[in-house]
Amino acid sequence: MAYSTIVKPEDYFNTKTYTGNGGTQTISGIGFQPDFTWVKGRDHAYYHYLQDAVRGSSNVLYTNNNDAEATGVTAGISAWNSDGYVTGSQGALNYNGRTFVAWNWKANGAGSANTDGNINSTVSANTTSGFSIVSYTGNGTAGATIGHGLGTAPKVVIVKRRSASGEWIMGHGSLGFTKFLELNLTGGAQTSTLRFNDTAPTNQVFTVGSTADTNQNGTTIIAYCFAEKQGFSKFGSYTGNGQADGTFVYTGFKPAFVMIKATSGTENWQMYDNKRLGYNVDNNMLRTNLPDAEQTDDDIDILSNGFKLRRNSGAFNTSGSTYIFMAFAEEPLVANSGTNGVPATAR
Repeated sequence: MAYSTIVKPEDYFNTKTYTGNGGTQTISGIGFQPDFTWVKGRDHAYYHYLQDAVRGSSNVLYTNNNDAEATGVTAGISAWNSDGYVTGSQGALNYNGRTFVAWNWKANGAGSANTDGNINSTVSANTTSGFSIVSYTGNGTAGATIGHGLGTAPKVVIVKRRSASGEWIMGHGSLGFTKFLELNLTGGAQTSTLRFNDTAPTNQVFTVGSTADTNQNGTTIIAYCFAEKQGFSKFGSYTGNGQADGTFVYTGFKPAFVMIKATSGTENWQMYDNKRLGYNVDNNMLRTNLPDAEQTDDDIDILSNGFKLRRNSGAFNTSGSTYIFMAFAEEPLVANSGTNGVPATAR
């Protein structure tokens, strides 16, 4: 039985839906002070909007393109508070009358100096939930190491250049760090020593190669690192079967968020959560690499211990194709709360 010491996953990750008002708005009900907020419009085509406490409230990145960081943004998230954040009139996260979804992770504030690697970094790390935000400046040297602050090896590392344009590079443990995917593009897994130097992360550092996307000399770079925690997060792979009675993927918890990507072929990234719409099989989908409005196809069931694919699609369930996923919990299958665990229920 998959017990978890994280009894309430919503203390570390939570999804919030809201309607924009076109002015200043306090988004509350998240349940903690977010350190990383990712916002996407639901009913309209607009770019993904990412801010975090390490880069600061006026600096924005977008997963649906490879642009450098937008700086000096004044109408976006102006501050995070103990239960959410305050936003201005920026259309990507507060257009009047439009609906939005915000995915929020808790790290550890604005971060502190880390000297574990041979490149110094600023790290905001939550060792309980296995999430850290890492800022560093590249040196262009293959085999450079950067401290991530988690105390256990991350299974997923997402890297983005800030002060220059560049792709969103993902290393995923199910692929091995000889390969990588690009969060803003549709391509499958590629093999290259240049991104992560063919080196898996350790409990202290992750390693980068000499390519500009992960280690351009003199360029500021951000990384989001995720270590797997039983009953809270799972980063794995599965094989599709191409049927409406699709593959079941075990996570050990009721998912609150699932991201899926085919590892071969040209396919979009798929994103689902427990707040849009909130019942099976209608779990609406957004794509990390596109600004499009959410899709309403019946793709997956969210279950008490994982998720199940519900139709044939190259993006997530072609027979014999391999897919990687990231999932975070709404509720552990069994929380080890005192002496008795309480089983999760299906939706």
